[in-house]
Amino acid sequence: MNTIIFRTVSPVLVALTLLFSAFVTLRGHNEPGGGFIGGLIAASAFALYGLSHGVPTVRRALRFHPMEIAGFGLLLAGGAGLLSIVFARPFLTGLWTFPSVLGVEVALSTPLFFDLGVYFVVTGTMTSIALALEAREGGV
Repeated sequence: MNTIIFRTVSPVLVALTLLFSAFVTLRGHNEPGGGFIGGLIAASAFALYGLSHGVPTVRRALRFHPMEIAGFGLLLAGGAGLLSIVFARPFLTGLWTFPSVLGVEVALSTPLFFDLGVYFVVTGTMTSIALALEAREGGV
């Protein structure tokens, strides 16, 4: 599927899909969504870009190997769980802080960082699998 229309439209679709994956991830703790489904949506965006422009182009666009992204996510999710132990709470207990950024109070929590960690783990793992399959099928 190497048509000029597909190659032209795919960067716009990828950008919109990545934006939607961030939206689903960030709203997911209180409503349907979260890191897992957001990561799957992001991985599908990278797979789409790989189909239209080839695997080497996606690897250059990512700048990090997908498994490095997954490793970072695992550290982030694990760190969010271990942070509660530092404050003498059970593992994975939710902790919140409300810093003021430019005069606006922002709620930061360990569940948010856990969801972001899951997002990176799923994105990295599924992107790595998708790129390996595409390369095997001739997407070199």
